[in-house]
Amino acid sequence: MNKEISAVLKNNMDHLNSELNTDKNFDIIYRTLKIADRQAGFYFIDGFVKDDIMEKVLEFFYGIKAEEMAKDMHAFSHQFLPYVEVDILDNWNAVVTNILSGVLCLFIDGYDSCLAIDCRTYPMRSVEEPEKDKTLRGSRDGFVETVVFNTALIRRRIRSPKLSVEMLQVGKSSRTDVVVCSMDDRVDTQFLERMKDRINAIQVDSLTMNQESLAECLYHRKWFNPFPKLKHTERPDTAASALLEGNIIILVDNSPSAMILPTSIFDIVEEADDYYFPPVTGTYLRLSRFVITLMTYLLTPLFLLLMQNPEWIPQGFAFIVIKDEINIPILAQFLILELAIDGLRLAALNTPSMLTTPLSVIAALVLGEFSVNSGWFNAEVMLYMAFVAVSNYSQSSFELGYALKFMRIITLILTALFNLFGFVAGVLITVLSIALNRTLSGKSYLYPLIPFNGKQLFRRIFRIKLGSQNGGES
Repeated sequence: MNKEISAVLKNNMDHLNSELNTDKNFDIIYRTLKIADRQAGFYFIDGFVKDDIMEKVLEFFYGIKAEEMAKDMHAFSHQFLPYVEVDILDNWNAVVTNILSGVLCLFIDGYDSCLAIDCRTYPMRSVEEPEKDKTLRGSRDGFVETVVFNTALIRRRIRSPKLSVEMLQVGKSSRTDVVVCSMDDRVDTQFLERMKDRINAIQVDSLTMNQESLAECLYHRKWFNPFPKLKHTERPDTAASALLEGNIIILVDNSPSAMILPTSIFDIVEEADDYYFPPVTGTYLRLSRFVITLMTYLLTPLFLLLMQNPEWIPQGFAFIVIKDEINIPILAQFLILELAIDGLRLAALNTPSMLTTPLSVIAALVLGEFSVNSGWFNAEVMLYMAFVAVSNYSQSSFELGYALKFMRIITLILTALFNLFGFVAGVLITVLSIALNRTLSGKSYLYPLIPFNGKQLFRRIFRIKLGSQNGGES
């Protein structure tokens, strides 16, 4: 691959035919043609090239006369190629990577370089609103699997020369495009350079799982701390506002999601809906999400603690005591239902859309009514677990939801074993897991609470007018 590009067309085509196995790979196509008095050949991947653009480019080539031919490929591209996305390649590594990325590469006898014509198009879906990051009001577009379209969606919202969009490649075999976006006048430049150095230093064969593979290469996470260090979003408006707040956005080709870093727990809980409504409504939505998220963690362990100590229940709340016979220990019921809820999630993901409604009705009847009547579960346990399962979707981060789930299970087990001391120990483990966590930039996961910044903390909790802050939604 270190061999230089030859000025003899046959040598170049023999090298590429051997390197790309064109006799075996039906989708790697090459054609020969005559440009003026010289032989030429070009390579491309079937399905990636825009036919109409190629037809127009070839029309210019066929109209060139022998006496008009330029002395080298650079002059040729300027004189006879009125297309905007062209490049001159001088080494085989770049040629092979461009061809396999969908770029058309042209060789002309007598020129010792390659002309790369980027007339590719990728199969893609429309930029529709993402299923996960929906809003009641606001933009209805979302990121797709093509990184060029994703950067265009961000550029559409930030028309500033300070916006930098740098492309890197990761993976020996996959050579996946990774785009790092930042605002030059707002980003922490030291952290930005450190992230780019980490990406360039990654030595893997491929990013098989796209962003998750990249995230695991960027930092060696502590497996015992499940709280996420990154925020993922499929919304261009959220990504754009994060850039304006000085964060870094990382886009990975073939992934419809953007990575926002550095990220604190306050960033993860925030959503775009907080800013698409007036300040009072936005504040209510944000505080509701904070309270509900906290309840999804505390509700079932607190209920178990009170059932173990019914004398602590105030007279006005005596109705929460389980009155029916308990056939299975309450802890076992909670743990079984925690597993069952995840089973239903997995089943819903693999259920054909046309069967979703009837199967949901069957699941509700069988797993709800009959499981209580059969004596497996008590109605109160089913009620509280149903609340936890539904309320878990009040915030959009899957990672945060599962982190709270793991902490909830630990607290349940400790409460069942050690009563009040176990409950306190479980809560303490959760608090320490959050407080001792660090963002990728090394800062506190609880900023602006720790270290304390009253002005920023107020803005994190209460939604204020957009004109009075230097960002927007995040």
